[in-house]
Amino acid sequence: MRTVIVLAVALLVSACGSSTGAGGKLDVVAAENVYGDIAAQIGGPHVAVTSLLTSPTADPHLFEPGTSSDLALADAKVVLQNGLGYDAFMTRLEDAAPSKSRLVVTVADVLGVHGNDANPHLWYDVPQLDRIATAITAALAKADPSHAGAYRVGLRRFKHTLGPLRREVATIRTRFPGAPVAYTERVPGYLVSAAGLRNLAPDSFTRPLEEGVEPSASAVAAMSELVAQRRIRVFLYNSQAVSPLTARLRSAAQEAGIPVVPVTETLPPHLTFQQWQLEQARALAAALAR
Repeated sequence: MRTVIVLAVALLVSACGSSTGAGGKLDVVAAENVYGDIAAQIGGPHVAVTSLLTSPTADPHLFEPGTSSDLALADAKVVLQNGLGYDAFMTRLEDAAPSKSRLVVTVADVLGVHGNDANPHLWYDVPQLDRIATAITAALAKADPSHAGAYRVGLRRFKHTLGPLRREVATIRTRFPGAPVAYTERVPGYLVSAAGLRNLAPDSFTRPLEEGVEPSASAVAAMSELVAQRRIRVFLYNSQAVSPLTARLRSAAQEAGIPVVPVTETLPPHLTFQQWQLEQARALAAALAR
């Protein structure tokens, strides 16, 4: 069975039997490399993290896990997943390799985000990153209490390194309050909200695209008018799931002189989570300033 946990800071000192794998490291599996990177930063040398969704060019919605994913999850003592249907494949993997001792952190449950209409791209929610990191830390400490102190230090370090990202988002909010933008999918939706910007893209356009369905003609027309009439300051598009439709809109925005900012769902290689998000926030700020 799966053990879904929503842990408070107090659980960081919870005592239970240590469960470490080869080399004495705690085996952690993350559905998305976003959460895998956060866990690796917090856990440091005491954890061995395997992330399943890692490709910065593949559409995460089309991901199908292979045998290696099955094997990794079978040994995992801590599992990190997003929820909200974004990584529904994890339920199949967990049910295929049941474990009473496995701890599963579902970020949507941690944040209390539910419902079919909820935006699943929770790692873009800058104000909630502390809660996400704290829940991950709590799971690591519960599964491996002998290193709970090290995990708490890792959590403090991670929170501190979020400072530049938080300041950049606050600067956007101060400099460009209520500035109108539009995105092809809700990938940067939480960032846009945290930065105090207004998304004008209609749900009738963004939701179908996320689900792999062509938007209606009226939705496409509404989105096209935003660009043609230059009613937005910045056009954000999901560069990880480009279609002929979104490519046309991107080109139209460029021709209209609207700054275009690409965003991705998956953490690119050679970057930490903080570096990635800060780069995107800075790109957004620079586009707004044009």
